[in-house]
Amino acid sequence: MSTPAADRGSTTVADRAVRRIAGQAATEALAPGEVRATRSSASVRGRRARVDVTVTLPYPAVLDDAGERVRAHVADRTARLTGLAVPSARVRVRELCLREGASAEEGTSVEEGTSVEAGVGGRARRPWSSRRVPVAALTFAAAVVCGVFLYDVLAVRTADRPPAGWRADLMGWLTTHGPDSGLWPGAAVAFAVFCLGVWLLVLAVTPGRRGRLPMRPPLPGVHAVLDRRAMASLLRDAVSELPGIARVRVDVGRRRARVRAGLAFGRKDDAHRAVTEAAERALTACGVARPPRLRVRLRPEPAWRAPAPGPLAPPAPDGDSAAPESGVR
Repeated sequence: MSTPAADRGSTTVADRAVRRIAGQAATEALAPGEVRATRSSASVRGRRARVDVTVTLPYPAVLDDAGERVRAHVADRTARLTGLAVPSARVRVRELCLREGASAEEGTSVEEGTSVEAGVGGRARRPWSSRRVPVAALTFAAAVVCGVFLYDVLAVRTADRPPAGWRADLMGWLTTHGPDSGLWPGAAVAFAVFCLGVWLLVLAVTPGRRGRLPMRPPLPGVHAVLDRRAMASLLRDAVSELPGIARVRVDVGRRRARVRAGLAFGRKDDAHRAVTEAAERALTACGVARPPRLRVRLRPEPAWRAPAPGPLAPPAPDGDSAAPESGVR
């Protein structure tokens, strides 16, 4: 009696396998070496899979046509190799890469095969913030104060009204509580005004926008920046794909990038080396002008156990372990 096919077992395709197949399929859509898959993701639900691929396309090219060719090839190739239905494949174009010989045709000074993200020289400048919120708040407060004083002065000069009581009281208080009066209210007000002036000077001479890191200039006259949260996401994704890494936390500052990872299984030394190499590759791929210094911290998870040592070599026979005798008797 034969067992029905439905009762013989089932085959499950993991999300990671589908993700890697989709990323490899994206690189095969156009000519060899023209498409690079920088990131891919997949979600399998039953016999259906949805894939998402971020790619680098060659330049110059019609993005609509090239993206559609990549999307169709990813969906068809993934469905054929996994046996799953792929009704949706999303392709995101992250950057463009110059084709060989394109720089000569366009008359630019970029070397052949150089990525648009790669630097071509020049100085990377930090983006300058317009300081809209501080300027708007200070302007509004100054306008209100000046408007109140101007109204009172015009009322005194044009309508022959007596000065407002609050202005007379304020002038009298200032004459008796100045910085040279020895009283603390005047000194406190003077110190507050001094701090406000220093703060305004700092805002005027500093660029701001500390959350954005300048990238190497891709072309002369072109300036690009990278958000620190985006860099942290790239580092987190690069480290999370490593085997044995359970959880990853990344903090990116202007000068330092800290990676904290948890080890679920494997050797600590090998895992630490792999995490460091993956994070360094991700930092290099970001293309920032001044890459932050990397610090990696790896901690074993509570369920981690040290791997058992390998099998020991069998002891040598007695005749082989003995010291060789001299040939002279």
